[in-house]
Amino acid sequence: MKVDLEYGHGLMTVELPDANTDVFIPGETVPDPECLPQDWDSLYAATLESIRNPYGMPALKDLAAPGKTVVFVIPDIVKGGCQPTAHRRVAITACLDELYAGGVEKKDVLFMFSNGLHPRATVPEMKQILGDDLFNEFYYTNQITSHDSEDPEHMVDLGLTDRGDPVLMNKYVFECDIPILIGHTQGNPYGGYSGGYKHCATGITHWRSIASHHVPKVMHRDDFTPVSGKSLMRTKFDEIGQHMEKHMGHPFFCCDAVLDTKSRQIAIFSGYAKVMQPLSWEVADKRTYVPFAEEKYDVMIFGMPQDFHYGAGMGTNPIQMMQALSAQVIRHKRVMKDNCVIIAPSICNGYFHDERWPYLREVYELFQHDHMNILPDMDRYGEYFATNEEYIRKYRFCNAFHPFHGFSMMSCGHIAEMNTSAIYIVGAQEPGIARGMGLKTRATVEEALQDAMKKFVGPNPRILALPKAFKCSSVHLMLKDEVYEG
Repeated sequence: MKVDLEYGHGLMTVELPDANTDVFIPGETVPDPECLPQDWDSLYAATLESIRNPYGMPALKDLAAPGKTVVFVIPDIVKGGCQPTAHRRVAITACLDELYAGGVEKKDVLFMFSNGLHPRATVPEMKQILGDDLFNEFYYTNQITSHDSEDPEHMVDLGLTDRGDPVLMNKYVFECDIPILIGHTQGNPYGGYSGGYKHCATGITHWRSIASHHVPKVMHRDDFTPVSGKSLMRTKFDEIGQHMEKHMGHPFFCCDAVLDTKSRQIAIFSGYAKVMQPLSWEVADKRTYVPFAEEKYDVMIFGMPQDFHYGAGMGTNPIQMMQALSAQVIRHKRVMKDNCVIIAPSICNGYFHDERWPYLREVYELFQHDHMNILPDMDRYGEYFATNEEYIRKYRFCNAFHPFHGFSMMSCGHIAEMNTSAIYIVGAQEPGIARGMGLKTRATVEEALQDAMKKFVGPNPRILALPKAFKCSSVHLMLKDEVYEG
């Protein structure tokens, strides 16, 4: 059979054996649960119903009063969709209407993009996410900003969780009367789902907080792969979020949407995250954890665009490539054999996107030296890079990733090596870059498959092909008779 896989800015057509290959495309091979009607009025009504009947805490209108301050904590461009009826736009509008009805004044509202260690939101991204109406109403009065974890005047140190993890959070959010988390219950290899406490535990914190969970000693545990809601990482998210609430003296008001493959709302859940989060997961599980495979696969094949998820260069920057490879392992380990092989077309052309990841070329070069045999060997350099003033300035003022983010990517990137016999990068224009990460290189998928059959998986391997793996919201595949209880 012929299968089109992402490759650079286009596609690579590959020939795979009909009898041995299963193809899975999210939302198509197994349809998503039905989404809510996607007209504005219907979504607004459903969202209003949710925020008027929240789980575990008073309704937003009852929390509101004249003089009270509000901060909307909003996911950055990485997640959630930017269509006219996207959850962020509908939920913010509905929440504002309830707040105003309760007496809150417009001047007391702030929008905070929760980018965490991601690049601080650019003005075009702010406009793309919020839409013209919200952007124009709040931007020109300086009521839209983006989290700056390295701004000491606007961070607050809340000490340690009971487990001993440091909690530093955004001061605007900490000091406001009504902190509102607008989130997405969408499948995520880091702890099962975005939204809920993951949103605040990663989006409005500091690298030292994130270094308590996005590190090898957490990510290389058996409970991390395959992904579930029971991992130590997920537990830490909840503990950090609840520690924030304890010190604020009140909970976050959450409004999360369970999203489908095209980021359309399946259901809306609002209220106290400790109560609301598990209820939203019950609905999201039906879309995200998909019983599909008859038996486990020997080979997993997917293509890498140059531009996806974290931005242009993710499919060519070698550290980011490793994270992307591992994300698919984390999601689909339940259907992979222990000696599984990955084959991934990538243009791998030497484009690091140095402006977005200004430190990763240096990290990559360092990995080639100083007794660096596996990616976890780099972990000892984490604080050195995370405190590099020039890289911090680029995060703060040049819309670059924070330097510690690369170390969380490397912690994830090693998972692919931990769980495969070999990884082949196909069609690389600069194959030495892939080989520098310990990956094999071949000119075509067909050549890579022949080599894998000879050396690792035998003459009749079971093959899983994943077109659009990085072009739509992914799922977490399971065996057909498997029941997810995460």
